[in-house]
Amino acid sequence: MDAGLTLTTNMALVFALLAFTVLMLVLEWIRADLVALLVIVVIGITRLLPVDQLFDGFAGNAVISLIAVMIMGAGLDRTGVLNKAASFILRLAGGVESRVSLLVNAMVGSMSSVIQSQALSALFLPVVSRVSARTGLPLKRLLLPMACMILCGTNTTMISNSPLILLNDLIVSANRNLPPGAQTIQTFTLFAIAPVGVPLLLGGLAYFALFTRRLLPGDEERQKVTPGRTETYFAETYGIDGEVFELTVTTDSPLVGMSVAEVEQLRGAPLILALKTGSEARLAPPADQMIWVGSVLGVLGKREAVADFANVQLCQVQSRLRNFADLFNPARAGISEVVIPPNSTWIKKTVGELRLRKTYAISVLAVNRGEQVFREDVRQVALRPGDTLVLHSFWRDLAQTAESRDFVVVTDYPKEEHRPSKIWHAATFFAIAMGLGLFTDLRLSIAMLVGAVGMLLTGVLDMDEAYGAINWKTIFTLACLIPLGAAMDSTGAAAWIAQEVLKYLGGWPQWGLQAVVAVLTLLIAQVVSNVGATVMMVPMAINVALASGGNPALYALVVAVSTSNAFILPSANPVIMIVSGPGGYRARDFLRVGIPLTVLMLVILLASVNFWFDRA
Repeated sequence: MDAGLTLTTNMALVFALLAFTVLMLVLEWIRADLVALLVIVVIGITRLLPVDQLFDGFAGNAVISLIAVMIMGAGLDRTGVLNKAASFILRLAGGVESRVSLLVNAMVGSMSSVIQSQALSALFLPVVSRVSARTGLPLKRLLLPMACMILCGTNTTMISNSPLILLNDLIVSANRNLPPGAQTIQTFTLFAIAPVGVPLLLGGLAYFALFTRRLLPGDEERQKVTPGRTETYFAETYGIDGEVFELTVTTDSPLVGMSVAEVEQLRGAPLILALKTGSEARLAPPADQMIWVGSVLGVLGKREAVADFANVQLCQVQSRLRNFADLFNPARAGISEVVIPPNSTWIKKTVGELRLRKTYAISVLAVNRGEQVFREDVRQVALRPGDTLVLHSFWRDLAQTAESRDFVVVTDYPKEEHRPSKIWHAATFFAIAMGLGLFTDLRLSIAMLVGAVGMLLTGVLDMDEAYGAINWKTIFTLACLIPLGAAMDSTGAAAWIAQEVLKYLGGWPQWGLQAVVAVLTLLIAQVVSNVGATVMMVPMAINVALASGGNPALYALVVAVSTSNAFILPSANPVIMIVSGPGGYRARDFLRVGIPLTVLMLVILLASVNFWFDRA
């Protein structure tokens, strides 16, 4: 690489675009996928990249592989693989905490090598909740270790981690702009990084096996667990307690002619869970549904409070359920907890705007945000990532609404597996995809598509379910940010940064330079997405390796793996964020667990890559 590179206009444009991207991803003024779309438009207008390369990301190996992996993951879920996993854990562990924790961590760590990390955390959250409920073990000591182990194990293959899926495309882009005489950088095969991923997985298992009790002491008085009898839990955690009563509206009642929303605003009003007008009874009545003479309200509250409200509003109280007995059957309906994931379309919308009762027949009883619980006027609460919602609904409606992936269900509730008879079809085609990726020279995208298409042809999923399984926000963000990495290479911006870095660190050993790259990547990944950090850092890392005589593939791998080493801030990774609410964790819990684990993963990473891959 020419040591006399000077800053050009195109380089400055790339740096400005890079700074804008980071700022928008941090401040979240604009959605991440829209930011990525804006990036690709600006790159096209400014001609920072040839037009024939601008949209390569949409048809690239990374995007197609990710789509196929998402479809296969949904197929494994629908056939009940995870329910069998939960039963296996319970049977094998025998209720012993250390054994339960080790089995959960080992299982999710192993499965994260072949299933997308965010999807796996969402799928296993109710599984671990069920394990906690049936064994009485604190959920707090199970969830955060589970999430961390998903991230520790996600670097074993090239298909479950977005940065690793993206890595080969960035290497191909870098090969187009190598300096004269430089050797072509080799891409990674499906299991090529296992010598790095397996030590990271084992290191994480050992860390939590030895230190979980010290790092996360249990709060026995108020453990965050959804037990078999949920009344006590919801009463202690959210103040939602009491019994279900029927209130019949009399001729003289001031409630006549009022809407459900207006009644809920009255002083001392209990939670309205059902309404019967005439012969029509329904759970979760819409806010605008009117109340007339003879209407029957199904309400939840303490006996004295409900009696006082009925006296004031001239309603007849009935503790025996005559109109709603079937609606409130615990086998059909009940209270549940759900978490809002970072990719939810509900984010920044108020509960009232979502119209959940009218659209999905779901009532929102409370919203939990950190240590703050919203129960009064919950319709005005604007939702944020990581919020925990307390819902009341039919289990059937909850399951159908969860298909949208706008929330992740925490509570273990009665539900049917969609297609248990297809479990062997799903497992067979998943194994075929893995075999093709491991034992043939097929591109990773083709190997994964074989498995996805096989599941579709055998009825594990239909096409509509396959479309629903794909996180299009992630796909668009990935495809649109790939050109930013290519522009850093083609304009020489990455080479210029490497040149400036080596002016100060040129005398450092290779492992020292790798450590600097890893730490810088880790810091960037704390404030922007792991995909964004990968796109920004891989071109620079490759050029640092070329300028210092190191192995560029090794440096690129260090960057991609380091983006998953994000355990310190819950906002840094969706996997950690999803468990933060249900686990009842505080900031100090993440620091106590995350800082030592981050250092341990960094040491293992540098030792592994230099032992196995240093062929420069």
